[in-house]
Amino acid sequence: MKTERIAIEGMHCANCSALIEKMVGRMDGVRECAVNLAANNGTVTFDPDTTNMAQVVQAIVDLGYGATVIPQEGRASFDRQRHEREAAQRAHDLRMFAMSLVLTTLVMVVCMTPLGMPLTMPLATALFGPQHTHEQMMLAMNLVCLVLTVPVQFVAGLRFYRGAWGALKARSANMDTLVAVGTTIAFAYSLYVTFAPSSAGAMAPFETSAMLITFVQLGKMLEARAKGRAGEAVESLMSLAPKVAHVHRGTEVADIPADDLRIGDVVDVRPGEKVPVDGVVVGGSSSVDESMLTGEPMPQEKAVGSEVTGATINGNGTLVVRATRVGAESTLSRIVEMVERAQGSKPQIQQLADRIASVFVPAILLLGLITFLGWLAIAVLTGTLGGASFEHALMSGVSVVVVACPCALGLATPTAVMVGTGKGAEQGILIKDGDVLQQAGKLARMVFDKTGTITQGMPMVVGVAHGDEASEEDVIRFAGALEQGSEHPLARAVLMYAAENDIDIPKNMVRDFEAITGKGVVGTVDGERFGFGNERLVRELTGAGLPDWCEEFAHTGAGAHATVMYLVFASFGVAGAIAAADKVKPTAAEGVRRLGELGCDVYLLTGDARGAAEHVAAQVGIKTSHVLAEVLPDQKANRIAELLDPNHERLVAMVGDGINDTPALATADIGIAMSAGSDAALEVGQVVLMHDDVVDVARAIELSRATMRKIHQNFAWALGYNLLLVPLAAFGVLPPELSSACMALSSVSVVSNSLLLRRVRL
Repeated sequence: MKTERIAIEGMHCANCSALIEKMVGRMDGVRECAVNLAANNGTVTFDPDTTNMAQVVQAIVDLGYGATVIPQEGRASFDRQRHEREAAQRAHDLRMFAMSLVLTTLVMVVCMTPLGMPLTMPLATALFGPQHTHEQMMLAMNLVCLVLTVPVQFVAGLRFYRGAWGALKARSANMDTLVAVGTTIAFAYSLYVTFAPSSAGAMAPFETSAMLITFVQLGKMLEARAKGRAGEAVESLMSLAPKVAHVHRGTEVADIPADDLRIGDVVDVRPGEKVPVDGVVVGGSSSVDESMLTGEPMPQEKAVGSEVTGATINGNGTLVVRATRVGAESTLSRIVEMVERAQGSKPQIQQLADRIASVFVPAILLLGLITFLGWLAIAVLTGTLGGASFEHALMSGVSVVVVACPCALGLATPTAVMVGTGKGAEQGILIKDGDVLQQAGKLARMVFDKTGTITQGMPMVVGVAHGDEASEEDVIRFAGALEQGSEHPLARAVLMYAAENDIDIPKNMVRDFEAITGKGVVGTVDGERFGFGNERLVRELTGAGLPDWCEEFAHTGAGAHATVMYLVFASFGVAGAIAAADKVKPTAAEGVRRLGELGCDVYLLTGDARGAAEHVAAQVGIKTSHVLAEVLPDQKANRIAELLDPNHERLVAMVGDGINDTPALATADIGIAMSAGSDAALEVGQVVLMHDDVVDVARAIELSRATMRKIHQNFAWALGYNLLLVPLAAFGVLPPELSSACMALSSVSVVSNSLLLRRVRL
C-alpha cells in the first residue's frame, strides 16, 4: 500500500469532505481516504498495482472540486503555487462579494425603501408612458430588481450551482445544495410575482435571494480567513527553512534554491545564516543555535565531524557542510509532514459529526418541504389561503433550508485538531494523530524510563572500589577496554573518568567480545574471560554472589545512591566496582508535580538497582511504591502490560528515549518519546517531545484536554444552533435574509472558537 496527500479546492461543508471520502473510498485499490475540511487536503492509501493518483485526482475533479497531489520533493515550490492559487481565489471571491454587496444594496433600496419608486420612475415612464398605472409602476420596480439580482444569482452564485451539480452527479447533497435550492426557490417565486397576472401590483421579493447569496459569500470569506489562521503553525514551521544554499560546484560557489540540493552536495553556511540541509561538517567551526529543534537556548559548538540540522542558525563562524539528508528526508520536512498528517487525521469523536452529516442535508430539504406544506395546510384549514399565505409558507420553507448549517458540524473537530496540534508543534510537542490527541487527556498512569528521561542521561563516576587482586587503575583500565566503542551512558562515564585521570585504555586487547542484554559485556584477554556489568553478570560468570566489600560499597558507600557495575573475572570473582550517578533534569520534579495535579499516577521504570532508583524517585517526587527497579530491557513491556486497564478507562503512557524503549512504548496505550528530534523518536513515539523536558509531558495532557474542551464546545454550538434556529425558521420567526446571515456566521463562530486554543497557556 502507498499513501499520498492531496490538496483539495472548493469544499464548503462536511458533506463535501464526506462525499469525496465516499466516492474515492469506493475506487478499486483504495483502502482508505480521509479528507480534512479545515485544512483543505486529504490522504489516500491505495494499492499502486490497482489504481494510481491520476485516477484518484480525476475522480475528485469529476465531483466538481479541484485536486492536486502534494509532492514529497519540491514542496516549497508547490506551496508557493498553491498559495498563489488561493490568493487568486480570495481575490476572485472578494470581487464577487463586492459585486453582490453593491447590487444587493441597490435591490434593497428599490424593494424596501421609499426611494424605490422615484428611482424607477424614469423606467416606468419609458415603458408605459407618463400616465402609467400603479401596477405598471410596480412592474417597472420588479424589472429593475430582476436585472440587479440576475448577476448575483447566476454569476456570484455560480459556485453554489456547480457544487450542487457535482453532489447531484454523485447522488448526494451538500451545503451548496441547500444554498442553490433555497435561493433558486426564492428567485423563482420573485419571477412569478413579477410576471404572473394574478400578482399584478405586488412587489417581488428579489432581495431575499440576493441577500441569501451575499450573506453566504461573506460567511465563506470569513471562514476561509479563519481556517487559514488555523493552519499557520505549519506555515510557520515551513518558513524556518532557508530558501537559498551556497553550494560548491567545482572551484566555484553558486547560489541555488535549497530545494534543489542533493545528497553529497557541499554547501557553505555563512555567519548568521540558517543551515540549509541536514548534514555533517567537513570544514570550519562555529556555534549553532538549535533551539528550534531541542529548545536548548545555548548554542552548540560544531566542528569537523559534527552533525547539523537544517533550519538551525549558524553563529559567527563559517561551516562547510556535506548534505546527508535532503527534501522529504530532512528532519524539518519530517516534522512538518508529521504535523500535517496529525492535522488531517480524524479522532474518534469526528465519527459523530460524520454520521450526522451523512443525513443532515437530505433531512433539512425534507423538513423544508414539510414546513412549506404544513403552512399551506394551516392556511387551507383556516380559510386564509391566498397570495400572502402562500408566500409565508414558501419563505418559511426557504428559511429552514438556508438557516441549517452542516459547515459548523464539519468544522467542529478538524479546526480544533488543527489548532491544537499546531500549538503543540510550536511548543515542541509533536502529536502524530487525532486519536492520540483525544486519548492523551484520559491518561491516568505515566511510566517514565529513568536514564535520559528523568535524568540527564550523562552519568559520572562517583566512586571506585577494588579487591586485593587489582588496583583502582586496573579496574578502570579493564572496564574501559571492554566498554570502548560502546554508546551506553555508563560506558561513556567510565571512559571519561579514565581520560580525566590520565588512565591509558589499551586498544584491541579484548577478544571474543559479547554484549549480554540486561547484564553487561564480556570478553577475553590472554585466555582469561572477564566482564563488566551488574550483579546478574557476576552470578553468570562466577556462580556466586557479591563479596562483602562489594555489598558494603553498593549499599553504604559511594554506590548507595548510584548505579554500580562490577569488574569480574571468571577465574576468581569480582576484582572491582564502579559507581556512576546521573543528575536529575532540572525540570523533572516540576513535571512530576504537574502530572500529579492532573490526576496522573507517576511511575519510574529502570534496570538500575532499587536503591539508586528510589534515590532518583525521591528527588522528583515519585512514590517509592511506584518504583519499578531492576527490570531487564526485554521485561519493560511486560511491566507496562501489567499496568494496563483492561477496560481502557485508566490509560497508560510510557515515556522513553525512543531508542531502546520501543517495545514498552508500543505496549502502552500511548508511547511518548523524548529524544530531541532523533530519528528513533520521530519513528517510535505517538507523541514526540522535541525539548527533552519532563514538563512537556504535562503540557501534552493539558493540550489534549483543552483541545477536547474546544471540540465539545464546537459540537454544542453547532448542534445547539441547528436545534434552535431550524425550528424558529420553520415557525416563520426567522425570515430568509436573517436565516442566511445566521448560517454564514455559525461556521465562522466555530472556527473562531477553535482559534482561541492559541491563547491557552500550557
